Amino acid sequence: LCLVSFCRVPQAPFRRVKGRLQDVAFHPTKAFLFIATMHHVRVYNLTRQVLHKRLQTGCKWVSRIAVHPQGDNVLVGSYDRRVCWFDMDLSMRPYKVLRHHEYATRSVCYHPSLPLFATCSDDAAVHVFHGRVFNDLMENPLIVPLKKITGRHGVRDHLGVLDIAFHPTQPWLFSAGADGDVRLFADA
Repeated sequence: LCLVSFCRVPQAPFRRVKGRLQDVAFHPTKAFLFIATMHHVRVYNLTRQVLHKRLQTGCKWVSRIAVHPQGDNVLVGSYDRRVCWFDMDLSMRPYKVLRHHEYATRSVCYHPSLPLFATCSDDAAVHVFHGRVFNDLMENPLIVPLKKITGRHGVRDHLGVLDIAFHPTQPWLFSAGADGDVRLFADA
C-alpha cells in the first residue's frame, strides 16, 4: 500500500492472508478493502491498517464478492449454490441467503446506478434481482427476483456462465459463458 506523493517505501498492512484468496474489492467511498477467502470475507480499514470486520458466510467455498455502490451491502457468491446478502450495519452474518441456482454460483454483481443485481452459475442460468437499499437504517433491503435467463449459454466441461457485468448507465447485462460466447441482455 503506497500513496505515491507521500510515501517512498510501500507498506504492508497485512502480514499474511489466512486461507485461500478468492476475490478482492474496494469500498466505493471509504478506505476499506474486502478480501474474500475460502470461508470468510475480511474487511480491512486501510487508514488504520486493522481488521475492521469479519463476515461469516457459512459457505463451504466463496467464489466472488460484490460491494454495493453505496458501500453498506455486500453480495457473496459461493460454489455451494448460495448467494449471501450482507448488511454491513446490521450484522456479521448474512441478512438473506438466496438459493436459486442448481450448481455453483460463479459470479455476482451490482448495477452501478440502478437497484439491480445479478448472479450467474454453472447451470448456465443468470438470475436478475431488484435489490433496493433504503436510506432509513430501520428499513431492511428489498430483494425481489425479476428474471431467470436460461438457454442462452451452453454448458462445457460442467461449466456454465462464468462472469457477468452490468453496463454503467443502461439496464443491460453482459454475460460470458464457458461456450466462448459473450451475450448482451437488454430490456425489450
